[in-house]
Amino acid sequence: MKEKYENPTPTVDAVIFWRSMDHILLIERKNPPYGLALPGGFVNVGETLEEAIKREVREELGIGIFLMEQFYTYSHPLRDPRKHIMSTVFIALSAEDAKAGDDAKSVISESVQDLIKGSRTLAFDHLGIIRDVERYMRTGQRRKLEK
Repeated sequence: MKEKYENPTPTVDAVIFWRSMDHILLIERKNPPYGLALPGGFVNVGETLEEAIKREVREELGIGIFLMEQFYTYSHPLRDPRKHIMSTVFIALSAEDAKAGDDAKSVISESVQDLIKGSRTLAFDHLGIIRDVERYMRTGQRRKLEK
C-alpha cells in the first residue's frame, strides 16, 4: 500500500518598493481569504521561485519588477487559514503603473511607515513580513530563524 504524504505548498510573495523606498504595492484580494495582501501566489510545477514571483506580479499588477533579493521563507504551519503554505518573500523594485488583474480586485500604494503603525489590516502574516523587511532595510538585521 502506497503512503499518501501531505506536504506544505510553496508560494512566493513580493514586497515591491514602488517609485521610492518608502511606498509598497498591495493588492485587495478578489478571492478568500479576503483583505489586503502582498502580491504573490502559488509556484507552478517546473518554475523557479524567481520565475513564479515575476509571473504572479505580472498577472496581478500588470507590471515587471526588478528583484533585489530573496529575503526569507515564512513557514509557520498556521500562517495561512487554508492549509500549510510556505512563502518565500522577495524584495523588489518597480516604477511602472500597476493595475489590478487576475486575483487582485484593486491595487494600492501605501507608505511602509503607515502600514507599520497599523493604518491597514493585512491578510495572512503580511504585516509581520513588511515589518521584517522594513527593519532589514533600515538596519541590515535579518529576521531570526524560527525555533
